[in-house]
Amino acid sequence: MKWFLILWAGPIVLLSSWYSLSYYDMSFGIFMLTRQAHDLVFSVYGNILGIPPETIPPLVVRAVAVDSLIVFAIIAFRKRKQIAAWWRARQSSKAAASLPSPDSLSSAP
Repeated sequence: MKWFLILWAGPIVLLSSWYSLSYYDMSFGIFMLTRQAHDLVFSVYGNILGIPPETIPPLVVRAVAVDSLIVFAIIAFRKRKQIAAWWRARQSSKAAASLPSPDSLSSAP
């Protein structure tokens, strides 16, 4: 499961760091981090896909969100017994806390 999360998060971190550094033109002397390379990459992808380049980043964000939901659903399915035990313990502690205490001097509801 650890490698599954690493292989999922690695490309997302790499892509988001490249996108943010190139979007704000923080190149540190590396061409791939310049705004010119940023615009070039998205224009190439736009030409390949036949869509305007400015529509690609929202599509990528949606794809990352859907993939993240799938990954978290897989993790939740694998840990469903632990999650159910935590939920039952949480609900029982709420029920115990909502009962009136015999030491209470108030008769108000």
